[in-house]
Amino acid sequence: MDLSLPQIWLIVGMIMLLAELISVMLVFVFFAIGALFTALLAGLGILSSPENQLIAFSVISLLSMLFLRKHAKQLLEKRGKQHEYNEFVGETALVIRDIPVNGEGRIYYRGAEWKAVSFSNIFIAAGSKVVIMRTNGIVLVVEES
Repeated sequence: MDLSLPQIWLIVGMIMLLAELISVMLVFVFFAIGALFTALLAGLGILSSPENQLIAFSVISLLSMLFLRKHAKQLLEKRGKQHEYNEFVGETALVIRDIPVNGEGRIYYRGAEWKAVSFSNIFIAAGSKVVIMRTNGIVLVVEES
């Protein structure tokens, strides 16, 4: 079975999309864009030589990465913030390791130790009771109660 160059570019594009789904690094998608547009241009006969196709793939991939990556990251960050986990907010916990001004300490909450940082960037001593203000990944942002 012989594949034409547009078919090969289409396969490369699909592989890049699959790699993006697996990696979620927001990099492979731009190579997928480059490969799919190259497949389209080669299929329409605009790019006939493999050298021109390789140049078009490189240029399209780089341009899409330069112009679209920032917007795509912002869009993904907005979408992630809408679904922020807030079950802990308002709950109280006990500081078991001092929370420094600009560093992480540890709190005891619901039978487990959690990393915690100060909401107001103030020192919170071990033994203090704190209120959870929000989460930042697996780190709880707390304020002394």
